Amino acid sequence: MAMSGGKDDGEPMMEMNTTPLIDVMLVLLIMFIITIPVATHAVNIDLPNPSAPPPDTVIKRDKNKVVVMPNNDIQWNGTSVTISQLRGALNATLAIKPEPELQFQPDGQAPYDTTIQVLNVIKVSGVTAFGFVGNEQYGAFGKAANAPPAK
Repeated sequence: MAMSGGKDDGEPMMEMNTTPLIDVMLVLLIMFIITIPVATHAVNIDLPNPSAPPPDTVIKRDKNKVVVMPNNDIQWNGTSVTISQLRGALNATLAIKPEPELQFQPDGQAPYDTTIQVLNVIKVSGVTAFGFVGNEQYGAFGKAANAPPAK
């Protein structure tokens, strides 16, 4: 780039030196290009909602019962459901006012992992009317263990 030193007649130079300004603008342009997020090419697909209750799941308005069976089967009011179907049924009960009572009854031989997984789903769903049922079936075992020995 050619630069002018002015005229020899002693008058001040009236032109502004734009070279530093152009350099700064180029640096800023490069910085903006670097910081812009990369455009991603996405294809939007409407997938089925996993939390929607299945059509054969009956949701009662007064109380619903979740049972965990010994064979890892989860039952909602007597109908076998998956974890995602259970989530959908729980979300559907939250929409009912007043909220129906949820009764949870794990079988004595039910796997611990499945029982805890169902309890976590219930906890995350935000159900407030919740209770354990069927604990009286274990009362005889507890009394027999704590009973005094026979004479």
